[in-house]
Amino acid sequence: MTTEVRVPTLGESVTEATVATWFKKPGDAVAQDEMLCELETDKVTVEVPAPAAGVLADIVANEGETVGVAALLANISAADAASAPKAAAPAPAAEAEAAPAATGGGSTDVMVPTLGESVTEATVSVWFKKVGDTVAQDEMLCELETDKVSVEVPAPAAGVLSEITAAEGATVEANAKLGVIAGSSAAAAPTAAPAAQAAPAAAGKDIANAPSAEKAMAEAGLSAANVAGTGRDGRIMKDDVARAMAAAAAAPAPAITPAPTPRAPVAADDASREERVKMTRLRQTIAKRLKESQNTAAMLTTYNEVDMTEVMALRSQYKDQFEKKHGVRLGFMSFFTKACCHALKEVPEVNAEIDGTDVVYKNFVHMGVAAGTPTGLVVPVIRDADAMSFAEIEKAISAKGKLARDGKLSMADMQGGTFTLSNGGVYGSLMSSPILNPPQSGILGMHKIQDRPMAINGEVVIRPMMYLALSYDHRIVDGKGAVTFLVRVKEALEDPRRLLMDL
Repeated sequence: MTTEVRVPTLGESVTEATVATWFKKPGDAVAQDEMLCELETDKVTVEVPAPAAGVLADIVANEGETVGVAALLANISAADAASAPKAAAPAPAAEAEAAPAATGGGSTDVMVPTLGESVTEATVSVWFKKVGDTVAQDEMLCELETDKVSVEVPAPAAGVLSEITAAEGATVEANAKLGVIAGSSAAAAPTAAPAAQAAPAAAGKDIANAPSAEKAMAEAGLSAANVAGTGRDGRIMKDDVARAMAAAAAAPAPAITPAPTPRAPVAADDASREERVKMTRLRQTIAKRLKESQNTAAMLTTYNEVDMTEVMALRSQYKDQFEKKHGVRLGFMSFFTKACCHALKEVPEVNAEIDGTDVVYKNFVHMGVAAGTPTGLVVPVIRDADAMSFAEIEKAISAKGKLARDGKLSMADMQGGTFTLSNGGVYGSLMSSPILNPPQSGILGMHKIQDRPMAINGEVVIRPMMYLALSYDHRIVDGKGAVTFLVRVKEALEDPRRLLMDL
């Protein structure tokens, strides 16, 4: 008996991942729920546990390969069938599909995949296959269009497309049925997949690109040689075509490399001492989103400073009692979160976002807390922070911070933020201008607390001071609103009793 190991659900709007590390090799014994491999998406790292105990028969997707949701990663044989790995290796896909045919055939429903946050329906734009066609697992069947993105639907299993239940032009809801794949004795199509994986992808001629990518290239007059594929084995996806078109529009000569400017010549002796490392998907996404933010928003930063004397005194006085009662340390983030929630009520446009020609005001605060991790910057979200107590905020920040450090944040943990806090002070930053986290319209940068001489009541005294920086989208936030927001945060922190009095 063989158990398939497949790519788990990766999160909203995430359709593919890269196989980062295999913890087991073919022939190794595995226990149920033991970690087999680790996948890396553009946002999080996902561990794949063993669905059953046995022996790892073969690995279908090797390290470095790009795989889609539900794609086959490996096969696990029953523990008493240790000799199966070598027999199963040549054609894992064919063997996996042979079982249903031998028992009279089975069928697999083709369902609408997750469409993304707040998207509930889509339109079937084109079918790449017709009823009666043989399909391989993960081969593109059709393309859906939503009001935000186009979504390709891969075949969940190999077989024959026996039925199309949603024709072109039909509007379908999330998780609706699109078609049916029946089991087929024709195993030729599935067996083509391992051969394609084994063949080198240098020439690119034997790799089937996504049909939507072929269509987009034809419409744009692009050659496949001018498009860098990021799909499995270098397969060109629709997003790759869009990136190539954007690069062609921005530069007079086509360029495959994403670098905005050509690399300066390097001397031979220097080149031998360089090290070239491919950017992780997370780092690529961070770079893309930050640049999009600069290109889209009319971003402006205004500054103020806050005297942290009262907050530090209050924290010092109650931190032991607080930790004893609530089981979590009292930090500065809860004070800043509370102060920002208080200020956002008075200046709601800082907590809003632009949607086309509309301004969407949020009557709640989902506070994003930027956190640096070994793999890059992530922003977990504390939902309904405006309704939380100091203890609840500290517990939530602590829990999300641990998940971030362990690389276990889910997509849901990082979605829906309305405003962001970024604490560069933990790294010693004295002043900086944070970049907006789109589609949010405001982000507050916290910095290092440093003793400075201040003139107070005609006398020079030493006070622990912190610079605050509010970056905001000037399209909907005026200077008056931005300054008012910073002043309210400053007032709340310099006299924390105002937070208790809601002043």
